[in-house]
Amino acid sequence: MRALLRNRVVRRVAGTLGTLFGVAVFVFVMLRAIPGDQITAGLGTEAAALTPAQRAALERYYGLDQPLVTQFFSWLGNMLTGNFGYSARNQQSVLDLTLQSLPVTFELAVLSIVLALLIGVPLGMVSASKAGAPRDAVGQAVSLAGLSIPAFLLATTLLSIFAASFRFNPNGQGFATLLEDPLLNLQQMVLPALVLGFGIAAPILRTTRAAVLEVRSHDFVRTARAKGVPERRLQVRHVLGNALVPIVTMTGLQFGYLLGGAVVVEQIFSVPGIGRQVLLGIQQKEYAVVQSTVLVIALAFVLVNLLTDVLYRIIDPRVRAS
Repeated sequence: MRALLRNRVVRRVAGTLGTLFGVAVFVFVMLRAIPGDQITAGLGTEAAALTPAQRAALERYYGLDQPLVTQFFSWLGNMLTGNFGYSARNQQSVLDLTLQSLPVTFELAVLSIVLALLIGVPLGMVSASKAGAPRDAVGQAVSLAGLSIPAFLLATTLLSIFAASFRFNPNGQGFATLLEDPLLNLQQMVLPALVLGFGIAAPILRTTRAAVLEVRSHDFVRTARAKGVPERRLQVRHVLGNALVPIVTMTGLQFGYLLGGAVVVEQIFSVPGIGRQVLLGIQQKEYAVVQSTVLVIALAFVLVNLLTDVLYRIIDPRVRAS
């Protein structure tokens, strides 16, 4: 048993390291495939007026004069020692920027997931309670809307409506963290979380509906109903309790997506999250910012998957037994 557990841990760690290394290579190559570099991004049209000696000096300063393989392993080695690089635009280390932006994105992701679960799970159970009925059609329509409406369109629409009709635009002020001003922070987070939560609620709703319909067909549900178990207790404890694994899987995947995929919503609502940090880094061709931040996002995604596996073993005895 110990050997089996040790082998499983070794395989998981090896897979994690391989995934992170693949992400590092992919981001490094893709960034350098984009036309331009930090010199042209920083100087703009003035870069054309640089003499060869001036350009060579700037390339040495940014490390662009080294071979690509040397640049890659130099950056990777620095990251392993805690040196994530430096942002010339912000005059800060990338590590400091990440420590500031990651909690913001994490808070936004948690609020979005909570809203998505509050919308998706109840609607999914209501839809599954009577497949083909009007309530099922309503649930399917909500999920279709969540999947088809682009986040940027919903975000700009809500922002325009609330700003013009209700004079509610807290995101127009400077961003306040949860510790600095909890009330203002929640006001600035509510619309971005609603936009992201509505989009994520759609796959959670569909997953819940499918899982509940599958569990409801099992013999133990019919037996519990025949024994007189109250319907509400039957639905929550027996049906939903046994349908949690696919719901947790979908929730974990969506939470991991939010850690790096909320960039559009963060940009529209001026939320200084980690996705916006990557976007600004790409615009300024700050390789260290983009490479290091994306690797942090990938690591966070892997950790979320590990946490999801742990939750499997908590909620489902069959997974623990295997």
